[in-house]
Amino acid sequence: MLLNFADLRRGAQRRLPRFVFDYLDGAAEDERCLQRNGAALERLHLLPTTLRDTQRIDTALEVFGQRWAGPIGVAPIGLVGLVRPQGDVLLARAAARAGLPHVLSTASNSRIEAVRQSGAAQWFQLYVMSERAIAEQMVRRARAAGYSALVLTVDVPVSGLRERDLRNGFRMPWRPGPATALDVALHPRWLAGVARHGMPGLVNLSEHGGSASIEAQAAILARSMDRSLGWDALAWLRRLWDGPLVLKGVLHPGDAKRALEFGVDGLIVSNHGGRQLDAAPAAITALPPVLDAVAGRIPVFVDSGFRRGSDVVKALALGARAVFFGRTPIFGLACGGEDGAHAALMALRDELERTLTLLGANSLAAIERGHVWQAGA
Repeated sequence: MLLNFADLRRGAQRRLPRFVFDYLDGAAEDERCLQRNGAALERLHLLPTTLRDTQRIDTALEVFGQRWAGPIGVAPIGLVGLVRPQGDVLLARAAARAGLPHVLSTASNSRIEAVRQSGAAQWFQLYVMSERAIAEQMVRRARAAGYSALVLTVDVPVSGLRERDLRNGFRMPWRPGPATALDVALHPRWLAGVARHGMPGLVNLSEHGGSASIEAQAAILARSMDRSLGWDALAWLRRLWDGPLVLKGVLHPGDAKRALEFGVDGLIVSNHGGRQLDAAPAAITALPPVLDAVAGRIPVFVDSGFRRGSDVVKALALGARAVFFGRTPIFGLACGGEDGAHAALMALRDELERTLTLLGANSLAAIERGHVWQAGA
């Protein structure tokens, strides 16, 4: 029975070859940032209020003119096609069924235009490589397809040292060694999908269809990005994109202040799920200083390490607008395809509503800073 994140994780581990599971589950170096994300959330407790009318719980909100059923979204996840054929489309459909937004990754394996047809509130996440023309054509296509926000990921000037991937020989072009080949053979359902559909390619790096060059795909997999990208690049993006622009990967309050100066429309506090700088703080720890720097002028979202609906409430009590999840829906996708991802998202929604009821808050607006309390404080 798949009741929670731990169940979904175990199910994904059973279904997927090790190199795919480790790509999704792993983090940088000693994976201490990954552990820190969870530990910091555990140190935050929720302090309930009593004798409140909670007959009806309203979790809906509006973000950039779109209505979401809850303050939960699907974070951008690369190489979803390794989990299930057409995985990006399935994940977007699951989000649409749950009434939640989906952020499509630059490293997706389905075309920007095809994923947009899911009906979900769609944002597009952008990596900028040295050849900026690749980014330009993706941004133009995302705008033409009707994506409502552009999410520039800013914490990948170079890839974190993801040692699990290195040990598994996970790189482009993919050439499995004997141990990986044996492991793949022991996962026949996964192998059958690859046999029918082929290994997924990074189809959006090429404007007119088909996979991009091996060099471009390798650059994305290694997170070999444009290391000259600076604040002045936002003007370049503004010429291409006239909708909301969100920066993802902000941890420093000084960067939050600069984002305001450059007219950014929103921030996502994130340490990339612990996959970049292993010495970085937990995202929930970095959230309050960023919120203080922004002072309510733009919405601040958060991801990295969130597992339960109660974790969402903790972030909202501190002042976040919503929380994005990566591993939870992707493990749901691994376990049960679109239905599995939808069930994982609906479980988060149910946990959120139950937590609000127990907290004595009948809406998101009723969540207060006093509802969260830090152990030892």
